Amino acid sequence: VDLTLAEGFAFVASVVFCGFYFKTKHWTMNNVLGISFCLQGIERFSLGTYKIGAILLVGLFFYDIFWVFGTDVMVTVAKNLDGPIKILFPRTIIPDPITKKIELSLLGLGDIVIPGFFLSILLRFDAANAKVPAYPTDIHASFAKPYFHSCLIAYFMGLATTLYVMIVWEAAQPALLYLVPACLGSSMMCAFVRGEVDLLFAYSEEDEEEKEEEKDAVTTDDDNKGETEGKKVQ
Repeated sequence: VDLTLAEGFAFVASVVFCGFYFKTKHWTMNNVLGISFCLQGIERFSLGTYKIGAILLVGLFFYDIFWVFGTDVMVTVAKNLDGPIKILFPRTIIPDPITKKIELSLLGLGDIVIPGFFLSILLRFDAANAKVPAYPTDIHASFAKPYFHSCLIAYFMGLATTLYVMIVWEAAQPALLYLVPACLGSSMMCAFVRGEVDLLFAYSEEDEEEKEEEKDAVTTDDDNKGETEGKKVQ
């Protein structure tokens, strides 16, 4: 097994952390694991196009509303399934005198991951607009991110609205009811203001990858020609 010192240390630390989590079930440790799952999912998966992201959000918008308001299945599973499949927020700092536990609100990981997929495609669109090369990827590249920033702000506003309504009305809320209009509305408004609606809907990561591959092929051909001509001169 090819394992570096840093990877070995991270593995041991992860095992110890998970051991403490399964023993204590503390909500902060639950959130660390849940956020880690979200980051891994968003990093490893791509929607490909803005249109696919929009269709996915619209479909899950109605799905979430039905399963939260139309039936208690989703709420029951989320509350009773004990595992890092949700992010927990304390509603009070004073433990219940009977259970000795603080009251918690929850947010499903899907309400983070699905908008996260959408945000990632907007960030890639910003990079494509700024002519930032996709390959090789420079994670430190600085460029304008109007779509990403506007959608990120809208997402946090939608999330804050979800938590506010949930706490005030003391009832479960489908987070995507607020997050989907926030994400779609902000990105469409940004595209409309910038006059890039058609460009946004036409964007495809596959097209960008093909362009980068063509550039690499042309560069390789030029290098090969240069080497051949150099040999002929010799």
